Amino acid sequence: MARKLTVGITQGDGNGIGYEVIIKALADERMLDMFTPVIYGSSKIFGFYRKQLHDIEQLNTNVISSAKDVHAKRINIVNCLPDNIFVEPGQPTPESAKAAMTALKYAVDDIKAGYIDVLVTAPINKQAMVKEGFGFTGHTDYLEKEFGSDHVMMIMCCDQMKVGCVTGHIPLSKVVENISTDRILRKLRLMKSSLQRDFGVPSPKIAVLGLNPHNGHEGLIGSEEQEIIAPAVKAAQEEGILAFGPFSPDGFFGLGRYADYDCVLAMYHDQGLTPFKALAYELGVNYTAGLPIVRTSPDHGTAYEMAGHDKADPRSMMSSIFTAIDVYNKRIEYDDLEEGKMTIKAPDTEIKPRGGKIIE
Repeated sequence: MARKLTVGITQGDGNGIGYEVIIKALADERMLDMFTPVIYGSSKIFGFYRKQLHDIEQLNTNVISSAKDVHAKRINIVNCLPDNIFVEPGQPTPESAKAAMTALKYAVDDIKAGYIDVLVTAPINKQAMVKEGFGFTGHTDYLEKEFGSDHVMMIMCCDQMKVGCVTGHIPLSKVVENISTDRILRKLRLMKSSLQRDFGVPSPKIAVLGLNPHNGHEGLIGSEEQEIIAPAVKAAQEEGILAFGPFSPDGFFGLGRYADYDCVLAMYHDQGLTPFKALAYELGVNYTAGLPIVRTSPDHGTAYEMAGHDKADPRSMMSSIFTAIDVYNKRIEYDDLEEGKMTIKAPDTEIKPRGGKIIE
């Protein structure tokens, strides 16, 4: 049986719905039987939002200064924010942006130190954080730098499908110049690797979408499919990647063809995330592939309009926690299997299993 994991959860923007979805997700005591939660933020803010939630009874919390001191049967809160922190539900403020940055830094330091096993991040206000000197467009870029990864990508996950994008948070006018055969091929390699190691899919099938309406009508309304995307798919196939396409996005999603594939590679953000969120907005998970650690996040934003009104749905946060735990355990299984394969390889004709005898 897999051991009980310690799950680090950052508060995100304290003026959004982060605390509400965290509290609601952890309100069922059975959750603490599955994992040990560690919230990075403020016990004061936690208490404020708990009082706004009418159906939540008293919760067993453990206020600590470090994840080294976690209590396995309680909701642990690492107090990493000032005691005089001020809450303004529904309002992005410089203070809430700085607090989100601080909580994230503490959590990253702790997962590097091995005090927590996986990281789940509540929603942030990217624009407010950039104004306060964050220096990144979001969690993904920050974590890529912090862990020295040279290539990461966002994979949106739900029961119906998984979707990744070639380009991320950039203007639509810059999408074409950021698409190349090499970049698509790199994304396909990473997607295949993540599906195998993180999600336990032995031979993943990946659908690749086109860029232009109706796949460019054979060059009539765009040539990227013929000149860039199709060559990338062919090169991937030659490497043994089960990539198919390019497919015209409207027909692909309209006919439900995503159900035939393990993952979909879209060319730009809204091309992939619009149909994804239409199918799974309350249950979707944002997973960062390519990191040495496991990080997930709900697929929704700060939802300031709901903050403090007991309207936030916790299911995406719950899915993010469960997905992080599943990926962590899948990685262990995969790595153990790969280690076993390496162990039985020996010079010449000898095969030496771990702990066994030499087989002639």
